Amino acid sequence: MKFLTVSGPPSSGKTAVILQAIDALKQRGHTIGVVKFDCLVTEDDQLYARRGIAVRKGISGALCPDHYFVSNVEACMSWGQEQGLDLLISESAGLCNRCAPHIQGVTAVCVIDNLSGIGTPKKIGPMLKAADIVVITKGDIVSQAEREVFASRVRQVNPKATILHVNGITGQGAFELSTLLVNGEDHATLTGKKLRFSMPSALCSYCLGETRIGEQHQMGNVRKMDLGGDA
Repeated sequence: MKFLTVSGPPSSGKTAVILQAIDALKQRGHTIGVVKFDCLVTEDDQLYARRGIAVRKGISGALCPDHYFVSNVEACMSWGQEQGLDLLISESAGLCNRCAPHIQGVTAVCVIDNLSGIGTPKKIGPMLKAADIVVITKGDIVSQAEREVFASRVRQVNPKATILHVNGITGQGAFELSTLLVNGEDHATLTGKKLRFSMPSALCSYCLGETRIGEQHQMGNVRKMDLGGDA
């Protein structure tokens, strides 16, 4: 079974892009499934189910969605194999810019939208920098010049990635994306594989439920700002 990770900032159009790509893949006779990860609530699984797509969802709640993902991805892989899928897509929650949900040897897709601002690509860490494919959405809302400048900024951050423009509403560009997805490697298991980059690290009192403010309540992995000297 082929497996791939799709990540991106909140409301960048991940689900719309995946749905369009799945429509193109189904036309080729592929059986597709999706595992949707989110933080608090999602109804995206209903969108997949209405299209007849095998889907499961996981809600991380108070946990970091990256940590929740890596703790459950093996079980998700096994579920996809039990379903007899040709391709299983893992869709992340709308992640922070430091998240790192990509796995070595597994096709990694990052979805980012033109409306986020031309300075956004350099603010995003491994989620964008370690991706194999970068999908840029909402290009129909901005000018051609803005699309080209934004794509150039993405290329500066990740010069090795394949950059595609996909319209999540019309499906323009989805066929080209689906072609790249089916060229990914087959995987029997994810056990023993490694993340492409370490996840955000923190184990402090606030991670464990502390809500009070004050140094006397701060323990563990805590980083302080240097407020001295020049700004």
